[in-house]
Amino acid sequence: MLNNIGLPGLLLIAVVVLVLFGRGKISSLMGEVGKGITAFKRGVTDGQKELDDAHAEGARDVTPEEKDKA
Repeated sequence: MLNNIGLPGLLLIAVVVLVLFGRGKISSLMGEVGKGITAFKRGVTDGQKELDDAHAEGARDVTPEEKDKA
């Protein structure tokens, strides 16, 4: 059903949304979407950093220390 929308249909939907909500409301909504995307990217980066840190901690040098022979 949604495969037949095409460009004219999308433009009509965009105009109707603009008329219903107004430019200011849509602008603030897009700002919130941008903040959400930024927060998501930051979370993914932080999660990857935590995984890398955990992997580095597990891969540390565990060779036994040599005792001084006196």
